[in-house]
Amino acid sequence: MAKTDDLIKRIQDNYTKLSKSQKIIAEYIINHYDKAAFMTAAKLGASINVSESTVVRFANTLGYNGYPELQNALQELIKNKLTTVQRLEMTEETDEIAILNNVLKADIENIKETINEINKDDFRRVVSDIINATKIYIIGSRSSIVIAEYLGFYLNLIRENVSVVKAGVSDVFEQILRVSENDLVIGIGFPRYSKRTLDVLKYAKSQNAKIVTITDSLISPLTSVADEILIAKSNMASFVDSLVAPLSLVNALVVAVGLKEKEKITDTFEKLESIWDEYGVYFSKPN
Repeated sequence: MAKTDDLIKRIQDNYTKLSKSQKIIAEYIINHYDKAAFMTAAKLGASINVSESTVVRFANTLGYNGYPELQNALQELIKNKLTTVQRLEMTEETDEIAILNNVLKADIENIKETINEINKDDFRRVVSDIINATKIYIIGSRSSIVIAEYLGFYLNLIRENVSVVKAGVSDVFEQILRVSENDLVIGIGFPRYSKRTLDVLKYAKSQNAKIVTITDSLISPLTSVADEILIAKSNMASFVDSLVAPLSLVNALVVAVGLKEKEKITDTFEKLESIWDEYGVYFSKPN
């Protein structure tokens, strides 16, 4: 099977030699490799208005023995994603306004794809799991900690016994040591997936806890131990992973849980409003 970095290098090394149609294929693969990885040569060609034979010739031009070998390399690419250096090398646009437009359009597309691909039944079950779990642990490493903290902040307003597992505070396994079968562990991970997050999920699974993963693909390593999987697209416009769609998904979870528990949390929010007013937590308009 072709190495992940070999595919990117082959595209870069051969780009100037490619025909106009082959360059369209190359650009589509670079920007949408998660889609292309599961397309037949015919379907890939149809999606960008080139012939199946052009797609096959493209694979041969890159040195692959046919399209299936290129497809294998693409699937490896999804598993491992790109290094930061590779992302920078693929980004040639330098005009600020073009970058603004490209990034915002990519975020919009990520949200659209998330709406289309998320498993609605899993979403309903996760809402129920959040409500019914004895304790909830949320784990996200590196950039995913932003999503984990956000989810933890709002779930703590809605219910008790919510903990965000934080790497670097103490060993993560110490923080999740007492996880049990009545608990819920939410693992959040996007490329380039953190091994520590997966290790925590594996431990929680061994203790019979229910596992939910929020990730970008069904072949994400985090899905291997999941009871429920919520897919949120994070395709990048450059070297920065987009967390816009994952944040929107988490927003939806929080709102859905909050509305299910509306009567229970009314008193909580009334008390919080009183505390916020008393201690001037928020700026208020002058009289």
